[in-house]
Amino acid sequence: MRVAQLWRYPVKSLAGERLPAVSVDGRGLVRDRLWALVDPDGRIASGKTTRRFRNVPGLLRHRSHLAADDRPEVTLAGGRSAQAGSPQLDALLAETAPAGWSLQGEGSTPHFDAGAVHVVTTATLATLGSGDGEPLAVERLRPNLVLDTNGGAAFPEDAWLGRTLRVGAVELRIVMRTERCVMVGHAQATLPSRPTLLKRIGRVNGACAGVYADVILPGTIAEGDAAQLL
Repeated sequence: MRVAQLWRYPVKSLAGERLPAVSVDGRGLVRDRLWALVDPDGRIASGKTTRRFRNVPGLLRHRSHLAADDRPEVTLAGGRSAQAGSPQLDALLAETAPAGWSLQGEGSTPHFDAGAVHVVTTATLATLGSGDGEPLAVERLRPNLVLDTNGGAAFPEDAWLGRTLRVGAVELRIVMRTERCVMVGHAQATLPSRPTLLKRIGRVNGACAGVYADVILPGTIAEGDAAQLL
């Protein structure tokens, strides 16, 4: 296996950035989901509503990336952007979320849904594709690592639970399957709404696609790095 793609999402629930290489520490990809839109009650903006999250429609149409000073920059679907800490960002947020929301860094409670690193294989993307040979768009599943399995059986990562995955200089412990939610079918900047996708994942693989992993040996990962199960 090899690393096909690397993704980081500086602001949780916004579209992210593809990277040629990235540092990984004990928390996960450095600065991945380190910021989030938070309401006055402390709930985090998401594509779903739970005790912890609050649904804010259209989030995936906007994206975030890290600027040169490692602060997040938010770009709206229309192209306007602003950096964290600037007055311009407050104006953008007013168009993105209800009144009273702010961009906040992670506190004592992690912004992650579950594991630190989210891994998906090309076999899984191919299995969930449109049926005409086109794999599922990576952005639908929002992984950190896409591993090229060069074909193979569907959902191979399901069999990795409890094992150690070495990727470049990094070692990960696979801890759980990734249960999908309604966000997989939401419209994004370059993707239309696909409301039946979650039902399809439920039908073919118990609503799971991909796995979560914890970091047991930090380091650096680059696209093209070899990956192997230990």
